[in-house]
Amino acid sequence: MMHAIGQLLITLLNIYLFIIIAGVVISWLIAFDVINTRNPQAGNLVRLIERITQPVYAPLRKFIPPIGGIDITPIIIIFGIYLLQSVIASIFFSAPAITITG
Repeated sequence: MMHAIGQLLITLLNIYLFIIIAGVVISWLIAFDVINTRNPQAGNLVRLIERITQPVYAPLRKFIPPIGGIDITPIIIIFGIYLLQSVIASIFFSAPAITITG
């Protein structure tokens, strides 16, 4: 049971990691005029990713300004996700199994 919970948490973090990376790539494509946000589908995708990522980015952006015009918040969040996954793995997968004898 504990392994399943740990695996679920790690999977959810991997999905969020994918969303962050997709958001970064999409922001680059918008910056280089590859994606036009006036396109309804592209605009909807950008808004969806922003709704998912902004609650995590906003508190960090208060303390970490862009460096040279580059927002490093996604990089910090990605490192945080890897750290959190490591902690989850050590808690849920390294703990000895509890056995009841009697």
